[in-house]
Order: sequence, then structure tokens, then C-alpha cells
Amino acid sequence: MRRLILPAMLAATLALTGCDSSEPAPPEAGPGADADLDLPAGGAGTETPACPFTATQISDLVGQSMVDDGRCSFGDGKGVATLSVTTASQLAGETTYDYQRQQAEQTYQTVTDLDGGAKGYLAVKDIGAEAVLVGDAGSFTVTLSSFERLGAQPDGYEQALRRLLDALPR
Repeated sequence: MRRLILPAMLAATLALTGCDSSEPAPPEAGPGADADLDLPAGGAGTETPACPFTATQISDLVGQSMVDDGRCSFGDGKGVATLSVTTASQLAGETTYDYQRQQAEQTYQTVTDLDGGAKGYLAVKDIGAEAVLVGDAGSFTVTLSSFERLGAQPDGYEQALRRLLDALPR
């Protein structure tokens, strides 16, 4: 009998106080429900592009033989130098861009905005580099690490990143 008293009291309290709320009802889902979001029209900018490179293309662009490790990751076959390309939709890239750039400023020695109106940056340090490009074709984050030949040149990583960015779809 005691087990029934508490639920009965709770139901009575809710009936007396909660049924006549002056709070407005939440908006219903339907056409126009996402009208205040700044989404591209017709779903544009929401497609994630495929990996834009092959191992042969990467090898040509960085000037070193690379092998495909799968999922748009490439290595030198010795377990030292690595290059990865992370793809995302334009919308995802726009959403995370400021955070990525802030993190790059804390991780890399230099961070430079891209020229020519493209939204992106190049970030370089002595043993690695990162570039982010956000465009109509999607968002691309390119990361290079431990390329001995590139690190030996004063601007080797930056030059390699610029070649890679120039080869990306925009």
C-alpha cells in the first residue's frame, strides 16, 4: 500500500500545478523550422569530397616516393614521413575553421592566411606542417610530418603545402 501513496501524491501535485503552464509551447518541426540557421540552399556545401589524391600524385607533389596507407593517408614506406588529407563538407569546414586556426597558432611556429580570397591557412614548424582549405568543393586539412628532405630546406614544408593546395579542388 505504501508503494502506491507516493506515486498518487506526485500525480495529484502535477495535476494541480503543471497542467496550466503559462510557458509558450516549443516550435513544431516542419517547413521553416531551420530558417534561422545559415545553411547553404538546397543542401549545397554538405557533401564530403572523396580523397583528392593518389599515392603517385602525392609522390610528385612532395618530391618523395609515397605509398597509400588507406583512408587518404600516405607514408614513405619506412614508417617515418606521413601525409594525411582529411576531407569534410564545406559546412563542417566553416564550422570548425576558427578553432582549427587557433589550435594551429598554438602548435606551429608560423601560421599564414592563404592568398587569393581562399579561406584557409598554412602552418609550419621544423618537423611538420598543416594546411586547411575551405571552398565550394569541400574542406580539406592536409598534414605533413617528419619529411627529412622538406625539413632540411628553409621553406620546404611551405612549398610542398602550396603545391598540394594548388592541386585540391576548389
